[in-house]
Amino acid sequence: MSGTTGPVSTSAPAAPAASPRPSIERAGAPPPSSPPAHGVGGHVRATGVFLVLLLLVSAFGYPLLVTGIAQVIEPYSANGSLLKDANGTVIGSSLIAQNTSAPYLFWERPSPTDWNTTDGMDTPYGPTDPALVNETLAYMAQYGNYTVNATLPLWLVSQSGSSIDPDLTPEAVLVQVPRVAHFGNVTEAWLTGFVNDHITNPPIPYLGVPYVDVLQLDIDLLPHIGR
Repeated sequence: MSGTTGPVSTSAPAAPAASPRPSIERAGAPPPSSPPAHGVGGHVRATGVFLVLLLLVSAFGYPLLVTGIAQVIEPYSANGSLLKDANGTVIGSSLIAQNTSAPYLFWERPSPTDWNTTDGMDTPYGPTDPALVNETLAYMAQYGNYTVNATLPLWLVSQSGSSIDPDLTPEAVLVQVPRVAHFGNVTEAWLTGFVNDHITNPPIPYLGVPYVDVLQLDIDLLPHIGR
């Protein structure tokens, strides 16, 4: 049986029509809103909280931390470097000189403020001011007949920068030995050795000068002279 057939289509079948995407928004739901902006009140509160925290840390936290560490590492210095007598009574601080005018004690460096830590020191005299000469001669006269044939070190006839410096060079202490030995009723030889035992040398040689803390020296001397 003969017959004719129509042409065969080779094209791909048509894709089904895309269905509409379901809406993720519910009917009647409000659109998402942006975060509210901070007002002036919020900034003021944040600043106030920051200042309070900063005050607590800087005024209380940090000082307490540093004090606690100092008490563990170096309690002597942290408590003011206090010096005590044989009975445990606080005499003073190794950092501050005192007026020791008794003839049986070693004297400190001159102080225009009488070693008062609350008084400010006036401007010192210049090198060409006649008042400087008069002041130096007055300091020299205080040592009397016990230093007639001795050269007084500069430290004994000049002021320190703070006017409360408790330290003297060994030479400035040893030149006072004849007077202290006479009024303290001890031999000069023994007293010289006593002073030498109280010399503090710099931790690194040649970086600094040896010195004697005069207040500590006098405190240690008192039991030996019956005072």
